[in-house]
Amino acid sequence: MERINQTSSVSEFILLGLSSRPEDQKLLFVMFLTVYLVTLMGNLLIILAIRSDPQLQTPMYFFLSFLSFTDICFTTTVVPKMLMNFLSEKKTISYAGCLTQMYFLYALGNTDSCLLAIMAFDRYVAICDPFHYVTTMSHHRCVLLVAFSCSFPHLHSLLHTLLLNLLIFCDSNVIHHFLCDLNPLLNLSCSSIFVNEIVIMTEGPIVLVTPFLCIVFSYARILVTVLKIPSAAGKRKAFSTCGSHLTVVTLFYGSIFYVYLQPMSTYTVKDHMATIVYTVLSSMLNPFIYSLRNKDLKQGLRKLMGKRRS
Repeated sequence: MERINQTSSVSEFILLGLSSRPEDQKLLFVMFLTVYLVTLMGNLLIILAIRSDPQLQTPMYFFLSFLSFTDICFTTTVVPKMLMNFLSEKKTISYAGCLTQMYFLYALGNTDSCLLAIMAFDRYVAICDPFHYVTTMSHHRCVLLVAFSCSFPHLHSLLHTLLLNLLIFCDSNVIHHFLCDLNPLLNLSCSSIFVNEIVIMTEGPIVLVTPFLCIVFSYARILVTVLKIPSAAGKRKAFSTCGSHLTVVTLFYGSIFYVYLQPMSTYTVKDHMATIVYTVLSSMLNPFIYSLRNKDLKQGLRKLMGKRRS
């Protein structure tokens, strides 16, 4: 009974956000509202263009449509609460709401990570084993890969959420962040976080780094194969199909590794910008990166816009 009373003493958390200055709040609200609307519009257009164009019914665009859908959900987990807090004097989030946000933050973030790894594998098969591409990347196998990418991260997220729910929060309830992330919440706990730290140091890197290693392996094999192509035009064509994906991978993993591959004690407000990059900016920029460097997708978007005008 004593433990229950201690646990329930913190019914809500205070998110300090990006700035405590009142004059910054309206500007930040306008900025992040614009980013959120652009993210929704851009990713929805990508999904609609892929679904409506028969020429885009390939595994690469099948995965891209799910990446766009995940990005919409990922950003929606973070930005709406930020917008509410920008306009509110009481920047609070309930205990249940905080754990729910953290759950979806990790589940959807790792879904993004798995989808990027699958897209790298798709490019590897297309370039290194083109004669078996149709059979290797069959529709049935693509559906299974997407199903795995969307389900496995939820187990990872559920594990950390349940372990966090066992902790006792009885002192400060002020989170020095604009969202409910694992490390800032662990810093607030007044009970032992030994089990949480062990899981973070063992299971965490496996879930985070394994998809990245798959991407590195895929592109290492792609590089070896492309370098064997005798013509410069052939090399450019092969690399052009990977440029957009490599840009997205660099943006996404660069910011994530900066935030999470460091000791928990060094996690400070300086990591806010990197967190914004992988939770907000990468989701907004992905549609632009893929559409600007992809002729087929640009053509699909033109067809979609043409249909809407007519």
